[in-house]
Amino acid sequence: MTTGALVATGVLGSAPAQAAPAKPTITAKGGFVMNSATGKTLFSKSPDTARLTASTTKIMTAKVVLSQSNLNLNSTVKIDKAYSDYIVQNNWASNAGLIVGDKVTVRQLLYGLMLPSGCDAAYALADKFGTGSTRAARVKSFISKMNKMAQSLGMKNTHFDSFDGISKGSNHSTPRDLTILARSAMKSSTFKTVVKTPKYTAKTITKTGATRTMKPWENTNKLLGWSGTIGVKTGSGTEAKYCLVFAATRNGKTIVGTVLTSSSPENRTADVKKLMNYGFATL
Repeated sequence: MTTGALVATGVLGSAPAQAAPAKPTITAKGGFVMNSATGKTLFSKSPDTARLTASTTKIMTAKVVLSQSNLNLNSTVKIDKAYSDYIVQNNWASNAGLIVGDKVTVRQLLYGLMLPSGCDAAYALADKFGTGSTRAARVKSFISKMNKMAQSLGMKNTHFDSFDGISKGSNHSTPRDLTILARSAMKSSTFKTVVKTPKYTAKTITKTGATRTMKPWENTNKLLGWSGTIGVKTGSGTEAKYCLVFAATRNGKTIVGTVLTSSSPENRTADVKKLMNYGFATL
C-alpha cells in the first residue's frame, strides 16, 4: 500500500487521542474534587484523613438551619450579649459585628454566618434552632443535629463539637466529607444565593424599633467569580491553617471540592485554581 493510500484511508490522517491532563500537585495536606452531578471522584489527596476544619464547619451550621421544617427566613432573632461576649472570649473571633438588642432575621444571620464568617451569627442560629430550656442545652442540641446530619449524608469521618469551627478538641472532618456536605448544601437555592454573594448589607431593627444599616459584610472567599467560582466557604486557624470548600460551574457543568491545611492563603488559592482546572478537564 502506498503512502497516498494510507492517507486516503485515514490511517495517517486520524487525530491523536488527547492526553489526559497531569494530576496536579497541591501544597494542602488534603484535597478532594467531585463531579457535582454524578458524585464521581475527579481528584483526591488524603481524602479520608480527618483534620481540623475551622470555619468550613459553618457550612453544616447553615445546612442544619435550612433543613428545619416550616423554616421562616424572615423570623427574627434578638441578639443576646452572650453572642458578643463569646467573640471576645475567643480572642475576637471572626464576627458579623452584631449589636446586642438588635432584631436580625434568620436570612440575615445566614449572610452574617457565611460571608464575614460570623461566629456571633453562628451562635445566634444555634441558640434559635436548638431545643432546650437553657442556652447551653439548645447549643448542645444544635451540635447534635449537626452530627446527625453528617451521619445521614454519609460523612463517615466527621465529628462536630462546635457550631462555628472553634474546636473543643474533637471538631474534624475530611476533604471527601466536606465535599459531600457542600454538594448537598448547594441544592438549597437559599444557600447557593448566600455563598455566591460578594457583599451584603443588612438592615436590622434596634431596641427602639429604628432601622440600623449594618456595615456591609464582605465574603471572605476572594475566589468568587474567578472562572466560574460560585462558593462556598473559607476557613483558617492556627492549627487548621488555611482551608476552602469550593464550587464552580463552567459550560453548564459543576464541580465541588475541598482543600484542607494549606500553608498560606496564597497557596490555598493556587491549590484551588489547580484543582478547578484539573477537575473540569477530567469531567
